[in-house]
Amino acid sequence: MAITGKTYGAEAGAQIFQQGGNAVDAACAMLAAVCTMWTTLSWGGETQAIIYNPHNGKVISIDALGYAPTGATPEFFKSKGMRFPPEYGPLAAVTPGTPGGLCFMLAEYGTMSLKQVLAPAMQLAAGYAADGPLSNVIEANKKRINDWPYSKAVFLTHQGASREAPEPGEVFVQKDLLETLQKMVDAEQGALKKKMNRKEAIYAAYDRFYKGDIAKEFVRGCQEQGGLITMEDLAQWKPVEEEPLHVNYRGIEVYKLQQWSQGPSMLQALNILENFDLKSMGYNSTRYINTVYQSMSLAFADRDFYYGDPYFSSGIPIKGLLNKEYGKERAKLILSDRNNADIGPGDPYPYEGKTNPYQNLLEKRGKGASTAMIDSAYMQRLWLGTTSIEAADKEGWVVSVTPSGGWVPACIAGHTGVGMSQRMQSFVLDSVLNPFNVVAPHKKPRVTLTPSMAMKDGKPFLAFAVQGGDTQDQNLLQFFLNVVEFGMSVQEATEAQNVNTDQLWLSLGGEQINDRKPHPGHILINSETPEYVRRDLIKMGYMLTVRDRTSGPINAIYFDNKHGTFMGGSSNYGVDYGIGW
Repeated sequence: MAITGKTYGAEAGAQIFQQGGNAVDAACAMLAAVCTMWTTLSWGGETQAIIYNPHNGKVISIDALGYAPTGATPEFFKSKGMRFPPEYGPLAAVTPGTPGGLCFMLAEYGTMSLKQVLAPAMQLAAGYAADGPLSNVIEANKKRINDWPYSKAVFLTHQGASREAPEPGEVFVQKDLLETLQKMVDAEQGALKKKMNRKEAIYAAYDRFYKGDIAKEFVRGCQEQGGLITMEDLAQWKPVEEEPLHVNYRGIEVYKLQQWSQGPSMLQALNILENFDLKSMGYNSTRYINTVYQSMSLAFADRDFYYGDPYFSSGIPIKGLLNKEYGKERAKLILSDRNNADIGPGDPYPYEGKTNPYQNLLEKRGKGASTAMIDSAYMQRLWLGTTSIEAADKEGWVVSVTPSGGWVPACIAGHTGVGMSQRMQSFVLDSVLNPFNVVAPHKKPRVTLTPSMAMKDGKPFLAFAVQGGDTQDQNLLQFFLNVVEFGMSVQEATEAQNVNTDQLWLSLGGEQINDRKPHPGHILINSETPEYVRRDLIKMGYMLTVRDRTSGPINAIYFDNKHGTFMGGSSNYGVDYGIGW
């Protein structure tokens, strides 16, 4: 099964399966293909994955998120009059993680060569027919793209015309990116000729990107345009294999990335919701929506204050945050007759035998709500998309990936063809907002990216992920409940209507503090929600936004362990696509 955000991407995975590759090989091929197709991500972004290894029965995670470069300090950004690191441009870039993450996954858990898995992406870089979404997003952002010479040369194929973007159907060629990928393959093939093994050869390609001539051109192009990334930054960064975090929900083990992602917020919400009989409430009833909304708001309040890079910030109270008793205490704050607008970060420290050292910051922070309007710009920042990748094979390998970064409008680093990440914007500059997520050199921002996996009776049960910024774990939580509590098939669950809370701090976009503050009681509901439910929610104090789209495209695989089969699902909210056989 191969599922991802573009038809060509899914086909890349299918090709690898047909050539005998495993699910890791296929996931790497899909990753390379969708990065080459731009729109919501590119090669200079970040990759994070959860992998099930059938040979030892373990679930592991891959942290291939770049870190802040040398010189990235609160003082630096404040000196430029900023309240957050910028949303776009070279100063928004953390070090690229996707090339290293792909090489690491392929070397450690794949079976094929880099040359094999990059072949579809290289064909795409040589030229493919641009689709409408790519054409439109380039055209919509051409003013900013014109500020960056290397981006302008790649994206604006009709410079000076009324429409400067590639037309839908026009062959879109990326010569510089093709050359970069070819250099990586050449490094691998050269190492094989020197009698290095498959793994060593892949790492030779890795070294050429992060330490060799590709790195030199990347750094030159970045710094020429005002960026901070140095050769030392690239050379010292590396992907990390981790143990994912997990909780048990009604006999099902749910796995998420560590607290440098927002993934634990879904685990926290499950701990809270385990204290309620959700099934008896009924799918998307008023009681159900009210309960799920507040559980998500509680989890996100903790995310916004306590999550950050555990390798840089010691003392993140993740054990307390995921403690079942803490979840039970947080559940008591859910009001049955109205929304709790006063929800704020809790105190998880006593649940790991400690005293909260940041009580003074919590008092300074307060519970102020945003006075900014919820408009189309706010919704775009809330939903800001990426893609997801799901893969499984007959041997038992399962892969769930949520890569992102370097989306259009991306600033391309010199003649590498590689769009730089924009993930720096997820840092804060003030410890009052989050003491664990203040920007610093070689620190990773707390990101929204959140692949997921669930195990039942020691076997894979679900692999699932979604695009959509701060809404990712909201949508995934409800997808999971749709399957577990309401018995939906995987395809039904991906397409089912859901709700979004705006009672959180935005992770992406918004240049002012007020732009990112929570909007208590604001809720996005689906246009198919019955009128009587809407009226009830309004009576309970909710402020409704009604849309026909309430989720990013969810991609998922369900494992039928009774029959030894699996079934893929891909929602109808985007152009995501799956191929199974």
